[in-house]
Amino acid sequence: MDEKRRAPRIKEASEVTITIVSGGKHPPKEKVIYNSSKDISISGARIQAHLFLPIDTLLMIEMTLKTVRQMITVMGKVKWIKIVYGDESYEAGVEFVNTPTDAIKKLKDYIAWKTNFNQFKSS
Repeated sequence: MDEKRRAPRIKEASEVTITIVSGGKHPPKEKVIYNSSKDISISGARIQAHLFLPIDTLLMIEMTLKTVRQMITVMGKVKWIKIVYGDESYEAGVEFVNTPTDAIKKLKDYIAWKTNFNQFKSS
């Protein structure tokens, strides 16, 4: 399988608050969802949700970076969705779009720090 990611991704669960900005086709009735991300990069994240998020749904995602407990806000568009358990749990691939450069810089710095920390810890 070819790797399509443009940036390195770290596996880390973070708390997220998702606000649906526009829902594409058949948006969910709920507008705010509280869940978690599974992994993150400067270009996107894999999130877990209890609602089906249609492809192309535009989201505002507020996430707390786990180790440093810092909140960042990004905009993202759902690129893929996968059913994890019946109609109760889903995973979605979200590509960040129109995100402020300061949020991207915080993510980039955090991912670099976390990657270096994990390499140091495993050596």
